[in-house]
Amino acid sequence: MSAPVIEARALRKEFGGFVAVDDVTFEVGRGEIFGYLGANGAGKSTTIRMLCGLMAPSGGAATVAGHDVALAPMRVKGAIGYMSQRFSLYRDLDADHNLEFFGGIYGLSGKALTRAIERAIERTGLSAHRREVASSLPGGIRQRLALACALVHEPAIVFLDEPTAGVDPASRRDFWSLIRELARAGTTVFVTTHYMDEAEYCARIGLMVDGRLVALDTPRALKARYVPGTSLAISGRGLDGAMAEAAALPGVLAVEPFGARVHVRFREGALDEAAVRTIFSREGRVDRVEPVEASLEDVFLAVAGEGAKEAAA
Repeated sequence: MSAPVIEARALRKEFGGFVAVDDVTFEVGRGEIFGYLGANGAGKSTTIRMLCGLMAPSGGAATVAGHDVALAPMRVKGAIGYMSQRFSLYRDLDADHNLEFFGGIYGLSGKALTRAIERAIERTGLSAHRREVASSLPGGIRQRLALACALVHEPAIVFLDEPTAGVDPASRRDFWSLIRELARAGTTVFVTTHYMDEAEYCARIGLMVDGRLVALDTPRALKARYVPGTSLAISGRGLDGAMAEAAALPGVLAVEPFGARVHVRFREGALDEAAVRTIFSREGRVDRVEPVEASLEDVFLAVAGEGAKEAAA
């Protein structure tokens, strides 16, 4: 990893007796896409707000772009771009005027502001929409406009908090193409998302459970650690009743519902497709059994399960 531009050391946030962020430590390098994942209430947005200088930490320390978030929050705000999970632009202004407003907040004016607006419009592909008021734009285009406003002053670091929530799949794909282009150009991207397919684009991922950072690594390394072995996906009807019996098969590591399917994971070399098909066929109707690659959703379920066991203990 390149020299860190975001550093958190035992970063902590308490609200009364509730610990929202529990001594979190990590670094993010220049030009990295860093994913921060977790269930609702896990502490993702609270962490971002502290790193953006919007909320004072209760303990620990963090620096962003070389500025201490507790001692110099205004310097932090001037050095970053921030896109909140809720659409926060002016709905009665068109794209150009939203960009003009946010550029002005960051100290741009005159020809410098005009050039910055043109670059932001070109970068995010908004040329055809620049005269449309924000309230009339489709969801995906509105999110691109919000990103353009976060980038208008060309920050070295941008924080994106659930940037594609409620956006259709095609628009999500286009949005992530923009994110990857930003990273290739050297911009550091710190992003939270609930979409596990999006998280695959991240160089590294931190997984939050109940305010604690419980896992941090590349997608490949997380899969190798938390979902070892090989997996089968079983499709059909009435499969739930066979899950416990399948879990008792020799070499089985986990049996999990996965959308409309059931995933059965085995130790390496212990795969027994025939036995799995037989068990599930007795309880329901099996339409298909096929090998499946481990996903970050599998990782998330495994990590959350470990967290629940630790909490119970």
